[in-house]
Amino acid sequence: MIIFGIDPGTATTGYGVIKSDSDKHKNGFEFIEFGCITTPKEHEMPLRLFSIQTELNKLLVQHKPDCVVVEQLFFGVNSRTAMTVGQARGIILAAAAGNKIPVFEYQGLHVKNVLTGSGKSDKKEIQKSVLKYLNKHEFSKPLSFGLGKGFLDDAADALAVAICHVIKSNDAGLMTKGEKKAKGIEVSKVSKVTKVSKGTKVQSKKAKSRNDQTLRVKVAP
Repeated sequence: MIIFGIDPGTATTGYGVIKSDSDKHKNGFEFIEFGCITTPKEHEMPLRLFSIQTELNKLLVQHKPDCVVVEQLFFGVNSRTAMTVGQARGIILAAAAGNKIPVFEYQGLHVKNVLTGSGKSDKKEIQKSVLKYLNKHEFSKPLSFGLGKGFLDDAADALAVAICHVIKSNDAGLMTKGEKKAKGIEVSKVSKVTKVSKGTKVQSKKAKSRNDQTLRVKVAP
């Protein structure tokens, strides 16, 4: 099963691609790729959003993920930042829906708690945990798409949200060991049990917990 994690932003959108396969890999995770989609601040917003959409579509076609996992917007940031990140998130959700890929969302604090046991973990602690799960000693340089420079923090955060989704799904006993292609994903503890099957529109549902929210997309044959 291939999971495509995303840390949204207009200047830098981090992404991380992993494969969940506990039959072949020590910790159940295989690192595939991570990087950033960057846009220069001097460009107008419509052009920056179009650039994110274009590059993201290329990556989704290339990796053919079974699901996309996106970090939710934290409303503690200022309104201007929230608006720009929200615009990037809209592009990301639309790109996933356009490619008929199921989307799941987790708050940053929840991702930290799942990976490290504390919602107060800093970037270095998160990265250390990501390396452990991926059975790596250090990060390579993230790939960069666009006209700017990508950053490790954004790409590593995207890997973290992807790993979080697998852990939550496994904790719920909803993934078959060694599953290579998702025919359907049921997630409890994230929202009411949801099954992704073939053939309809995008729906969204708020979780009972404020920590998580799940979007579902039924995939066309």
